[in-house]
Amino acid sequence: MAAEGNSETPKLSLAWHMRFSISLFAAVNDVACRSDGTINRRLLKFLDHKTKPSPLPSNGVTSEDVTVDAAKDVWFRLFTPSTPVAGATLPVLIFFHGGGFAFLSPASFGYNAVCRRLCRRLNAIVVSVNYRPTPEHRYPCQYDDGFAAVKFLEENPSVLPKNADLAKCFLAGDSAGANLAHHVAIRIAQSELQKVRVLGLVSIQPFFGGEERTEAEIRLGNNAPLVSVARTDWLWKVFLPNGSDRNHGSANVSGPNALDISGLNYPNTLVFVSGFDPLQDWQRRYYEWLRKSGKVAQLIEYPTMFHAFYLFPNVPESSQLISQVKDFITKEISNSE
Repeated sequence: MAAEGNSETPKLSLAWHMRFSISLFAAVNDVACRSDGTINRRLLKFLDHKTKPSPLPSNGVTSEDVTVDAAKDVWFRLFTPSTPVAGATLPVLIFFHGGGFAFLSPASFGYNAVCRRLCRRLNAIVVSVNYRPTPEHRYPCQYDDGFAAVKFLEENPSVLPKNADLAKCFLAGDSAGANLAHHVAIRIAQSELQKVRVLGLVSIQPFFGGEERTEAEIRLGNNAPLVSVARTDWLWKVFLPNGSDRNHGSANVSGPNALDISGLNYPNTLVFVSGFDPLQDWQRRYYEWLRKSGKVAQLIEYPTMFHAFYLFPNVPESSQLISQVKDFITKEISNSE
């Protein structure tokens, strides 16, 4: 059960098969991430099962891949409800996948599945964006690619179904994708888009950090499922500009190099935090920083959950999270009318 404002950490309980799959994924990633700052992509392919789009309806959803920039391998997987209500328009959810900026894609089994669930449960058009990975492509390539996808929709709205309403647009992402969504939201607020109107941002366990070791990082250290201090340190090192530390404004968004967003039309934001996520203190600071900047933000905590729990459909809290996202979207659309 989710709770708001509860920082206690109960005992973590995972089914053996979940613990095994998470441990295997983490172990292979550790081997693939070399000490010289490079990645063994060939090894990662054994873990990253790719799925194809489904142009024919499957469980109420169709999907197709749309190219944004072939030279940069920027594209998105478009998920559409296969039984739309006549005369009704649908919101557009632009989703950015997690993976530390280095792993996975919209075609990865887990993200393809969760975007299908979002499409079906939210009754929304879902645009799941593929962006260039680090360390081959460092900051700000990922932010450039994310914003390029939004601009592509602005300039080519006909790639979406006729019932898609870009005036009811939402940004969403988990982990590194939530970091990306935040920075894309800032770029949108600084731009002059005419068709794309962002009503809200869904930030699921965002990947933020800093030079300081927080209480959660010290307490959970390298013992939490999937995410560890050693892994996040490596990911920041290969993502940030050479010579930068983790207080860079892209990582420590609420820290000493934070951007002043008080004057920007930053969207209302829903932030999800989990009790067994070493990143949780940074995520709460993000929420508090938004509030101090005069922005509307809501924090929902899952004290017994771990990083990326919502990618596991058999976990009851996964379904609950999607219901809360649906409530948020419904509320923001209603408030905008």
